[in-house]
Amino acid sequence: MKTNVNLRPYNSFGFDAVAKCFTEINDIQQIEELIQSDIFQLEEHLILSGGNNVLFQNDFFDGIVVYINTKGIEILKDGENEVIIRAQAGEDWPDFVRYTAEKGWHGLENLAHIPGKVGAAPVQNIGAYGMELKDSFLRCETIDIASGTKRTFAKEDCRFGYRESVFKNRLKGQYIITSVDFLLKKNAPLHLEYGNIKVYLEQNGIEKPTLLQLHDAICAIRDAKLPDVKQIGSAGSFFKNPVIEKAQFEALQKDYPNMPHYDEPNGKVKVPAGWLIEHAGWKGWRNEHVGVYDKQALVLVHYGGGKGHDIVDLAQRIQDSVKATFGIAISPEVNIV
Repeated sequence: MKTNVNLRPYNSFGFDAVAKCFTEINDIQQIEELIQSDIFQLEEHLILSGGNNVLFQNDFFDGIVVYINTKGIEILKDGENEVIIRAQAGEDWPDFVRYTAEKGWHGLENLAHIPGKVGAAPVQNIGAYGMELKDSFLRCETIDIASGTKRTFAKEDCRFGYRESVFKNRLKGQYIITSVDFLLKKNAPLHLEYGNIKVYLEQNGIEKPTLLQLHDAICAIRDAKLPDVKQIGSAGSFFKNPVIEKAQFEALQKDYPNMPHYDEPNGKVKVPAGWLIEHAGWKGWRNEHVGVYDKQALVLVHYGGGKGHDIVDLAQRIQDSVKATFGIAISPEVNIV
């Protein structure tokens, strides 16, 4: 275990937060030993899996940061049209999704190029372009931080919601996800309806895309509108897309007839937070250190030299502005520590 470790390489915003203690986990046995140690029992701890959805608002974390870096992919079942695949928590998510697409296994392709690690994906129930992790999730293996016992969470146990799971609310900080099992299909229809997927395919002369072509198209679309975190710090989409009552949407539509929206199964309406932020005047706003990305208003960025609280303050100003303009509350998708 190391002390006074700068977490800049471990958070995609690139803030210089320092951890009092830091340890990297490369196998499950290390997790079990860590949990039983006196220092772990006494200190506050943070489980970090990639750091692509974390914002350190302070310069110092007074506890232990546990960085999960376990590796391994295993085929548990290879049936006529179904594949069950297990990935260890420390596997890189974009690499894992590309692996499944190259194999011709359907289910994760629209989640391509989302930065992070496999173990963090269920916590957030990550989603993009009409797909969510829960659509292909089968189960995950975990370790109870308090007792050290292992527990398997089936899909229903995880209580997945929009960018939500039991690991993000009721059981937050109580379990370490060690591996995730996915149920994928060898033949399934492609999801092309969301966002500008069809436009991109048409512009590139792809009439009948393969699974891998769809994967690559989504990577290209994301690259065109999201910053490279190696150049500009960010956590991707900072805010959740709000879901509002249909009556409220219809009232807003009178003033904003071009407001994009997606009907939800419960009769409510989802409105893109990026559109709201842009039309509240924030797209491209910046000061010396932080700002709103000029190609996608949903992304808050760190240009360097700033502090985590600069992003927190900017996010609050944007929330207040959107509420004042549209009467809609937007909330962060990012985990603020």
